[in-house]
Amino acid sequence: MKKIFAIALVSALLPLPALAQYEADTENGVVSLAGREGFSIETKKGDFVFKPYLLVQASANYNWYDDEGLDPAYNQDNVANSGFSIPYAVLGFTGKAFEKVTFNLSINAAASGGALLQQAWFDVALKEQFAVRVGKFKTPFSHAYLTTLGETLLPVMPLSLTTSVILPYSLNAVTPNIGTGFDLGVEIHGLLAGKFGYEVGLFNGTGASVNVAGKTLSDDWHIPSLLYAGRLTYMPKGVMPSTQGNPNRLNEDKLMVGLSASLNVESESESTNDTRVGLEFAWLHRKLYLAAEAYYMNVGFTSRQKIDKSYNYLGGYIQGGYFVAPRLQLAARYDFFNRNGMDTDGFMNMPAVGVNYFFKGCNLKLQAMYQFVGRWGHDTQLDRDNDDLGVATHSGTVLLQYSF
Repeated sequence: MKKIFAIALVSALLPLPALAQYEADTENGVVSLAGREGFSIETKKGDFVFKPYLLVQASANYNWYDDEGLDPAYNQDNVANSGFSIPYAVLGFTGKAFEKVTFNLSINAAASGGALLQQAWFDVALKEQFAVRVGKFKTPFSHAYLTTLGETLLPVMPLSLTTSVILPYSLNAVTPNIGTGFDLGVEIHGLLAGKFGYEVGLFNGTGASVNVAGKTLSDDWHIPSLLYAGRLTYMPKGVMPSTQGNPNRLNEDKLMVGLSASLNVESESESTNDTRVGLEFAWLHRKLYLAAEAYYMNVGFTSRQKIDKSYNYLGGYIQGGYFVAPRLQLAARYDFFNRNGMDTDGFMNMPAVGVNYFFKGCNLKLQAMYQFVGRWGHDTQLDRDNDDLGVATHSGTVLLQYSF
């Protein structure tokens, strides 16, 4: 049954038209140039354009953790992972050559290991309807991840995307999360009739921290053990900007509905096959921004694990922002996640509020947010304690960002 499902999904994705909603001013995925020219080097003929960019974020963080039922004798610190941090320190360049090839390379000095190389890709556009992208870039899944890094509504991603699931087995190598983020691979993409976008790609499925080829063939399904991913979007008012709030876009009116699916074959140290499906909505209407996503993941063990049962997880969020003044944006988000799986009652509910201020004329952005992680509907106290294990009950973040 699993083999039939895998072959059907791969066959469906490979010829599928999926999404390319790339805009010239957000092509680097880090800094938007909307409303400002930026700095660029260009040949006289205009056949080569080179644009350096920079993004630095510094934040103050406070995290308070629940005792999870531990005896006070354990002397557990409720306040942890608090203080100052540098989430991103990105230096990169993007450009265009011969009207067909665009390229991008960025280094995140705040990361380590393979994640130091944040992006490295080139894109060959034969026409608007068909282009090929190769290298390290964002996988076609989730509006939250595909948003320009410096233009997110809140400084912390939805936890339902970034928090690892809980499995009832002591396999330390099996800790998948629903978000797929950056990866190495190749994809085809295009924009059809100015409204329909598509992306279809093959990726290593090993994430942003691995820059080498280390995959094999699936023992169970006899196909390459890669991440097969595709995304379709409908944008009736033209290409949706990759932003969740920009004071230079207060006259925009854009709408997007998207559907995505992926299959990560023999992920998690060849222990599981992970299937993901996502549905997304985003609306940018002058001062108002609204978005919502729902995603599902099935984790099925490979035959060598000798575990017949599979596990299903569901998460999602709804968020909105509104410019109450030309440079002041208020934000709110409700995030939920049944981290213990759909077979176990209860889920995490995670409301958050925030405020963003965009300084005029100097590319500075100040963000502040508070998030509460609650738990609801669990049958036992152990299920309740496990659901938010390692996740702060109360968290506050103040982030100052500079971009160039």
